[in-house]
Amino acid sequence: MTYRLYYWPTIQGRGEFVRLALEAVGEEYDDVARGADGPDFGAMAGVIGSEDPGPPPFAPPVLDVGGRLIAQTANILLYLGKRHGLALTGELDRLWVHQLQLTLADWVGEVHDTHHPCGAELYYEDQQAEAISRAAVFREHRLPKFLGYFEGVLKSNSDNGWLAGETWTYADLSLFQMVAGLRYAFPNAMATAENDAPRVAALHDRVARLPRIAAYLRSERRIPFNEDGIFRRYPELDQ
Repeated sequence: MTYRLYYWPTIQGRGEFVRLALEAVGEEYDDVARGADGPDFGAMAGVIGSEDPGPPPFAPPVLDVGGRLIAQTANILLYLGKRHGLALTGELDRLWVHQLQLTLADWVGEVHDTHHPCGAELYYEDQQAEAISRAAVFREHRLPKFLGYFEGVLKSNSDNGWLAGETWTYADLSLFQMVAGLRYAFPNAMATAENDAPRVAALHDRVARLPRIAAYLRSERRIPFNEDGIFRRYPELDQ
């Protein structure tokens, strides 16, 4: 079975957390909207707002698993984690990895709100003053709080370098993506904040060296960060 991933074709966004998991296990998947003839935004209409019977997804990312649609990033990763050994085996241990992913999802939401604090329907330029204020709070308080939390989780896991258990899980892949995105969006703030989170920085580097992830990062399948996704580099937000 080939997975079919539905996500916007020109940004990493929330879909990238799913891509990383599929790439890490070498699983074949069709990134549907990234067609051979270029970006196909219309591909989303097949799953979002469709009148087909079955549980309807609210928004991408959506993973088509043999005709059944799974939505929400953490939910998709919970499924892939059990199916492909990307999480621990016991039920409560799997929920612990899921809990870490949900915390990362909260963090993603806060990153998004640094540049769109008033609403996703507005352009950044229409809320720039509010974004500058929101980003300052994020840099000074929320960024060190989240980094400190995951630094503590890594420290408590017997100092083996991973968030849960003795090897990497999808939560480690997602933390890698958070660090990579934040280094792009807030290079100045991260240069300081990472001094207090050396284990998080080391995890980023370990994930980047995983053979399949390293190959993916070098490939054209990895969409570059840009100012249309979650992680956006606006210098005025990183002063």
